[in-house]
Amino acid sequence: MAKARKRKRAKRAKGSKKAFGGYSISFKGRKDTLESVFGSVPIGPSVMTKKLWTYVKRKKLGKRR
Repeated sequence: MAKARKRKRAKRAKGSKKAFGGYSISFKGRKDTLESVFGSVPIGPSVMTKKLWTYVKRKKLGKRR
């Protein structure tokens, strides 16, 4: 049992992987106001997230790493 743990640790340290996933979003040079993106009516966090991603996709601001 102890040998198996040592092998796993050695394997992780030897071939350490980078974190998977990731998305880079650049808002540089944007002149849009928060009201133009989210509206003037109070909204919940889930709706805010959906509207933000819609904005990012529409303006092509996101890049995969």
